[in-house]
Formats: sequence, C-alpha cells, structure tokens
Amino acid sequence: MLGVLAAGRRVAEAGTAFGEGAEAMARTARSVVTVELDPERAEVAAERLGPYTNVELLVGDWLELLPPRSPFELVFLDGGGFKHAPEVHGDLVFHLLEPGGLLVLDDLTPDRPGFDPVRAWAHGHTGLRAAEILTTPSTSALLVARVT
Repeated sequence: MLGVLAAGRRVAEAGTAFGEGAEAMARTARSVVTVELDPERAEVAAERLGPYTNVELLVGDWLELLPPRSPFELVFLDGGGFKHAPEVHGDLVFHLLEPGGLLVLDDLTPDRPGFDPVRAWAHGHTGLRAAEILTTPSTSALLVARVT
C-alpha cells in the first residue's frame, strides 16, 4: 500500500525503525525523508536504504526535523507518539502536508470502543477528510487527505 501511495510523490516518514516502510516507498517515490529516533535502528535502516539515492535518513526527533523540510505530498506517521496525543501535535502534522497531500496513520484497532483522539482529530479537522481501511483482520489504517 505504501509503495502505491508514494508513487511519484515527495514523502516523509516518522519512525523509520529498520527501514521496511521507507524502502517500500523509496521504490516508487520521487524522494523520501525518513526520521528515526533510535540510533541503533537507524544504523540498520541506513544499510537497508543505502542503495536508494532518493532517500534521506535522519536520526533524531521528527517533530524538529520534518517541519523545516515540509510540505510533503505523503506523510507516513509510524512513530513519535502522535497517536497518543494528536491534540498536541495536530497543527504541526496538518502543516507537514501540502494541500491535496495524504497522511497515513497505521496500527489502529478497528471498532475500538470509546473515544479515540486520533480518529476524532482526523474526522473532526475541517481541513482534512479521512477514511479507515482494514490492513489485517485486527488492524486498520487511517488515510487522511488535506483538502485546504
């Protein structure tokens, strides 16, 4: 899915881990900026991503490193705590996206009971439109488009 969404786009990823997602996007993206907080994980990812000249791997906090490089056409937030407190960083994430850009938030639980701040932010923001898709029988992702 990430490879399809990244095709021809300028992409950002928060939470590189070992580079699997970044590699999938790098195969089709125009460029990928990926950020990993853990230096040991980043070292493994750097080896995996070495053959891709369209990837910039940064080590540090995505909250500091991605905004100066924005806006992006696709943002994949796979780390960094956004899912635990979207109300804190929602404005920053919104501005990482160019108008018409897409945001992917994965590892959600479908049919989660009770209030979910991530879904509330994505569905309640006037500049965004969101849809949830199943990625496995027990997990889902939000695909969010910036419309303003």
